[in-house]
Amino acid sequence: MEPPSAAAPACAAPSRRVAHLDMDAFYASVELLRYPELRGLPVVIGAGTRYQPHVNADGSRSFHRLRTYAGRGVVTTSTYEARALGVFSAMGMMKAAQLAPDAVLLPVDFAAYRDCSRRFKQAVAAIAPHIEDRGIDEIYIDLTALPEDSLTLARRLKEAVKQATGLSCSIGISPNKLLSKLASELDKPDGITIIGPGDLQRRIWPLDVSKVNGIGPKATERLRALGIDTIARLAQTPPALLQAQFGLSYARWLLDVTQGVDDRPVRTWSVPKSISRETTFERDLDVRRDRAELSTILVRLCTQLEGDLERKGYLGRTVGVKLRFDDFRTVTRDLTLPDAVADAAALLRGARACLKRIAFDHRLRLLGVRISALEKRNDSTRAGTQLSLY
Repeated sequence: MEPPSAAAPACAAPSRRVAHLDMDAFYASVELLRYPELRGLPVVIGAGTRYQPHVNADGSRSFHRLRTYAGRGVVTTSTYEARALGVFSAMGMMKAAQLAPDAVLLPVDFAAYRDCSRRFKQAVAAIAPHIEDRGIDEIYIDLTALPEDSLTLARRLKEAVKQATGLSCSIGISPNKLLSKLASELDKPDGITIIGPGDLQRRIWPLDVSKVNGIGPKATERLRALGIDTIARLAQTPPALLQAQFGLSYARWLLDVTQGVDDRPVRTWSVPKSISRETTFERDLDVRRDRAELSTILVRLCTQLEGDLERKGYLGRTVGVKLRFDDFRTVTRDLTLPDAVADAAALLRGARACLKRIAFDHRLRLLGVRISALEKRNDSTRAGTQLSLY
């Protein structure tokens, strides 16, 4: 096989315009709307409800500090001030407490985040309806057919989001999704970045290779071992070397990245592979002594998953469970049902059937439930069965 060759430069098709809109520190920003007195302070979100702020007799609020946290949770998000202290999402809370002990600690409120997500997406859709939903806080938008110039559109979108939510966002605009996602990170927070002719080498090539969506931790490590730390260095790497290290297909894609080539369309909808809920316990739980607590947690996860399916409009045929034991061993089991389901009672039955196929020889630190083999539901499907803990 011949080694891959460099692709055509980015911006070769200027008629295509794609935006990536990313909310700024989304969960944290929602909380700062609720608690404006915390603006400018390091704030970490990721605790349970027992860390709710306390309302004092005079109406003021007292907040927990990160140093008071005890448990094994992870940081959901943090403000930019906390990030400056080294605290980032997915970091263990106890490690975060060592880095920023005086940071304010807040519990997560996913209901509030989902409501804000819905409002900002509705505001964007009123201006540019061709949207690809990429999660609770980010979307791609196809701007190609709109008459306004890119800067005018970006300003309109940001103002609409601000009016709908009170929050800021950052927008990257380029000929494709790859460059727009990279661009939206360049001038955060509250930024607008437009990548046009000549901007590829100037703004994208200096970025670390790990910034590219699709170059994960393992690939980043292998690239660094070859002395490749930036997109510019990747662009200068002989194609034969990349093929030898990564294979033909991935090597070609890496070279496309360096040239800003990405032909993926903005898809207005897509069926996710799976939807899941999981929780890490504050302490290791014993399957016998803590049976009642584990059962309560399992019911709660299935109920939350039912809500996710209802909100997203899906049914699923394959139910799965995920367990992590106190020795950090992770076990999963799946069960394919005869019919697609969405109600919590059916999810619970499937999850319990999966659990019966696992040997519980250690205490548990995590439990998760997932549903896959998804399909769109019709309007006549309704959930809401009352559940029993046993």
